[in-house]
Amino acid sequence: MTTTPNAIFFELTPGKIVDLQIDHPVKLRLKAMLVGYDLGQYIILKHPAPQNMSNYSDVLVEGNVVVVRYLLEGQQGECYAFRSTIRNITKIPEKFIFLSYPAKIENRQLRTHQRFVTHIPASIVTRDDDDVKKISQLKGIISDISAKGCGFVFKTDNSKVKVNPKDIFIIMRSPNDTEITIPAKVCNSRFENGKVNVGIQFAEDDEQVRAILNQLSIEL
Repeated sequence: MTTTPNAIFFELTPGKIVDLQIDHPVKLRLKAMLVGYDLGQYIILKHPAPQNMSNYSDVLVEGNVVVVRYLLEGQQGECYAFRSTIRNITKIPEKFIFLSYPAKIENRQLRTHQRFVTHIPASIVTRDDDDVKKISQLKGIISDISAKGCGFVFKTDNSKVKVNPKDIFIIMRSPNDTEITIPAKVCNSRFENGKVNVGIQFAEDDEQVRAILNQLSIEL
């Protein structure tokens, strides 16, 4: 794990979800939404409890230590973490948690294989279907790719849309304009800014994938 300049935190834009770990007086893990920040001063999170409830009042108190973790997607995929203290909790106009700005932020790469940014038209379909040519396919693009997996993105206006973990086929056209079908599985998905980003792992060390990477002039 490496230490990074604090400015890296602000790649995490308001509206993103962070994980909070509190060890005193009891161990607790919570999710909270980033509201905003003042560089070098404080970070504002939306309180995870409803406005009219006192949930977590024994742990979310001024002076308590909090470990904050969050993920940033990119070519490597990285987890960031920092330790902070609760400076203040407001009740008006909403319940907000003010954290002290961290002295340092640590990060580690999650992927062992670097992914490369692409824009390849593709579609995905569940692997249970007998004839992938005749059924409705979810169309989008391959936004990044490596020998082990890829990111698939499609547009939607429905923020509740997600793709559940399942076995799938990815159907795409290679750079030499031939259609290929690759067995894979969905690992996760998330909605962001009118798009759903799907994390996909290839089912095996597929020669077709290696051929595509080679045609894209990507060295393994």
